[in-house]
Amino acid sequence: MLDESLLDAPERLTEADRRGLLRGAAEAGARVRTAARHAAEAGVGNLKPDGRPRAVLIAGPGAAATHAADLLGTLAGAGSPVTRLAPTGVAPAAGALRWELPGWAGSVDLLLIATPDGAEPGLSLLAEQAYRRGCTVVAVAPAGSPLNDAVSASRGLFIPMATAPYDHDEPLAGAAPGVLWGLLTPLLALLDRTGLLEAPPEAVGKVADRLDRVAERCGPAIVTYSNPAKTLASELADSLPVVWTEGTSAGPAGRRFAAALAELSGTPAVVADLPEALAAHSALLAGRLAAGADPDDFFRDRVEEPAALHARVVLLRDRPIGGLTAAPNARDLALGHDTPISELEPEAGGELETLAELIAITDFAVVYLALASGA
Repeated sequence: MLDESLLDAPERLTEADRRGLLRGAAEAGARVRTAARHAAEAGVGNLKPDGRPRAVLIAGPGAAATHAADLLGTLAGAGSPVTRLAPTGVAPAAGALRWELPGWAGSVDLLLIATPDGAEPGLSLLAEQAYRRGCTVVAVAPAGSPLNDAVSASRGLFIPMATAPYDHDEPLAGAAPGVLWGLLTPLLALLDRTGLLEAPPEAVGKVADRLDRVAERCGPAIVTYSNPAKTLASELADSLPVVWTEGTSAGPAGRRFAAALAELSGTPAVVADLPEALAAHSALLAGRLAAGADPDDFFRDRVEEPAALHARVVLLRDRPIGGLTAAPNARDLALGHDTPISELEPEAGGELETLAELIAITDFAVVYLALASGA
């Protein structure tokens, strides 16, 4: 059950934020600036690559590496394929995970290692394996971690991850806002130097500014009725989020949103891209999850019986309404099945800025949902 009174009580929200999730979301812009500075100090801006890598491989634990690979692959397009190396092991523990390079990886490929821990022996072994194969290795991890020494020994580039003091108070969640920007920003700067995508310092600065503006709109002191993140969190209470995305960069934002809902707030969600989502989820909205599926729900004893779980569509778009769009059909399908719909569309700007805004608002919404539901 969502405690909606908590949403408009900033002091109580702060007390409930034991994992530093709200602070991580609020300080995302500052984290981007710190991470960009760390990348510059590590010499990323002075690199003179011989050309684009044939392929970019990304390794790391959990949601952090998954989201980084998804975002970078989307921004890079077809220039060089971006592939995440999934770990193997008997448990999701640092000492149990192992990574392997594909058999074709060699001197024309780039290995990126992204981890908020840096103590995984499997990643150190991967860096050594990449060195023997001739791969270029770049790692982003906390300074002073064992991975730092392993990458240096493999003649790779190590970039200290931008962290905050409260990151060490509780175990870091892979989907936490601070973790994403601390790992992603240096990789954006690096791939900009390789020509794989466009993320010059001025564009990264605009991302930080956009994140600051979202924090002003969605911060804990802003009341629910004028706060898009708190509004979305309250709308998602006791519902199954059905996340539909439209536009290239909205796709990874929607997939991150669904993953963060599960990891941080314990809320299951499904996600798909428009227009395929209309066919993929049509039966779902027509079934027992539709708001009108239970005609007796009006007479339910709301004290003794929990509310039935119903779907709610969340439409994330990164393009203006005037262009070619499936949004009208999406609204018709949802409302035709008595399914409520929430919509988010960023303000105009560059691709990085609009992507950052979608991620930031949904990150705030997930955090508010997690805190107000006691997750």
